[in-house]
Amino acid sequence: MRIALFSDTYYPQVNGVALTLNRLVRHLEHRRVPHRVFVPKIADDDLFRSNIHSFSSIPLFFYPECRIALPNYLSIRSELRRFRPDLIHMASPFNMGVCGLHYGRKYGVPHIASYHTHFDRYLDYYHLKFASPLLWRYMRWFHESCLTTLAPSRETMEQLIGQGIRRVGLWQRGVDCHLFDPGKQTGSVREKYGIRERYIFLYVGRFAPEKDIDILLSIMAGLPESLRDNVHWLLVGSGPLLNDLRLQAPANATFTGYLSGEPLAEAYAAADLFVFPSSTETFGNVVLESFASGTPVIGARAGGVKELVGDGKTGWLCPPRDGEAFVHTIARVMQNPSLLDTAGSQARAYALCQSWDAIFDGLIERYGQLAGSGNNPKDQSHSA
Repeated sequence: MRIALFSDTYYPQVNGVALTLNRLVRHLEHRRVPHRVFVPKIADDDLFRSNIHSFSSIPLFFYPECRIALPNYLSIRSELRRFRPDLIHMASPFNMGVCGLHYGRKYGVPHIASYHTHFDRYLDYYHLKFASPLLWRYMRWFHESCLTTLAPSRETMEQLIGQGIRRVGLWQRGVDCHLFDPGKQTGSVREKYGIRERYIFLYVGRFAPEKDIDILLSIMAGLPESLRDNVHWLLVGSGPLLNDLRLQAPANATFTGYLSGEPLAEAYAAADLFVFPSSTETFGNVVLESFASGTPVIGARAGGVKELVGDGKTGWLCPPRDGEAFVHTIARVMQNPSLLDTAGSQARAYALCQSWDAIFDGLIERYGQLAGSGNNPKDQSHSA
């Protein structure tokens, strides 16, 4: 079985989609599944290997962290003719994904898509809600010939089905419980950042409007004074709102920039509570990373997060974009800090059951079933 993967985001970009796909590619290598990957080139990072082909990209003008790929379709077609994929997987619906879609449709190669981002919800945050009907019309066109569209949560599946996208399946995410582990709580984070307060509250993610950063700020400001003075906020990430957030965040907040690997694992393990108000997540990889680290999560009752967080068990859920509810819940929990230990233990137990290997092996099995389904009327001649 030979797999061609197309995406408009990939390592070294730091987001859930890029990191998941990078891990998937490593798993394909480990399982010796022949594959080719077609992705944008990021800055001066040269990703070219025999199985990874990167193309020029430019930053999105209002969101420089996101990039628009400029693929060379003739080059892609030439490589695919040599490789002769049994299945094409499009992990994004834009420039790179359209190249994979076009080739699959033209030459009768079975193809699937995975849905990762609630773009329609993002439109609200950028005053573009009027474009939502056009977006969904495009999405229906993009997905109509796919053998399946894989969604990361049941909530996302229901939304896709409600928008007229057929043949939707579930592809959840895993977590590395060796990297993210409560044992990484060594005191090094407190020493590195000079933290003296009793509690550490953590946020990990992009500093962007669609992550409800304004709600995070309202939570910081709204904590009762007695608690506020005993909390240090550790804010991990970057994004277009970084400068605004620096200006408005309280003095007891530390901005670490992007972290990965051991430094990120240590930050999770050092935290007493992970505060994640984003209401636009299709899954919430950072929630699982926090769970694996034994750190309970307070999140929005929305998207994939509400399916991960067991309210009152592995964390707590609050109404989306309700900063007062977050503050009230945090204050209630912190009146009995033993609740954090109990929830953290249950969170770790849950994470231990979410193996990346099992999830990716299930995906590879799905690849094989779909590649051999014979649903595509054209034979795979790969001729011009």
